Amino acid sequence: MTHGSPDPSEAPTLVHTSEAPTLVGPPPDDSGPPPDQRRLPDREGTPVIEVADLRKTYHMGETVVSALRGIALKVWTGEMVMVMGPSGSGKSTFMNVVGCLDRPTSGSYKLDGVEVSSMPTNQLADLRNLKIGFIFQGFNLLQRTDALGNVILPMIYAGVPANERRDRGMAALEAVGLASRARHRPNELSGGQQQRVAIARALVNAPSLILADEPTGNLDSRTSVEVMAILQRLNAEGATIVLVTHEPDIAAHGTRNVVFRDGHVILDRIVDEPLLAEKELASWTTSEEW
Repeated sequence: MTHGSPDPSEAPTLVHTSEAPTLVGPPPDDSGPPPDQRRLPDREGTPVIEVADLRKTYHMGETVVSALRGIALKVWTGEMVMVMGPSGSGKSTFMNVVGCLDRPTSGSYKLDGVEVSSMPTNQLADLRNLKIGFIFQGFNLLQRTDALGNVILPMIYAGVPANERRDRGMAALEAVGLASRARHRPNELSGGQQQRVAIARALVNAPSLILADEPTGNLDSRTSVEVMAILQRLNAEGATIVLVTHEPDIAAHGTRNVVFRDGHVILDRIVDEPLLAEKELASWTTSEEW
């Protein structure tokens, strides 16, 4: 196999679509808005996420487990929502439903104003590929494929022409500061660099929504803040991000905190002054051990 080419045997199952996705814009430059000048969410338009009376139950033998119990929540364009809660609280189930990886038992879920809870499977797969970018704790990179090959994978399933895929893939890597590592495979990259590749992959189809599941869980403290700095910059430029975390210090970087417990939302609050990751990094000296 040619070095850097995605290996179909490793690829996840997604449905190919011929629809042309929105193009990724040019990589941001230093003149872009800093995190402390982020755009305010537009609460007058259509929410990116709108769920109403969302319920999900699982049957385990004779036992019925209610993972979601009538969730009602809206997420607006430009928000950076941190989802928290103990194990079994329903936050992971919620993220699976919002990510179109699972269907609710009942209730409504609209993504960009489109009802998706009862959408046919093939349409749901197309929608997921074009509208949602995923970032995982374990990076989920193809190990035999270089950084650029990993980033362009969603565009292959979206039917984007090869020359366009390369240009957009390089632009996405440039946006996360990894253009110089485009031809390096995951085992040649640090954990933080692998997560940056995953972020670039999530960006490449210009999705309406970025879902991040514990994206700093496998990273050390400084690298975690570096990743948060990238996500905050993307959010300042208008990206809508929903991030699951167990760490209060990571949640403090968001513009909004939502806490789940026993299948309910028990707290939903705006964060008036999010921690600014760039300022945190500036306060650390190079002599400190991390």
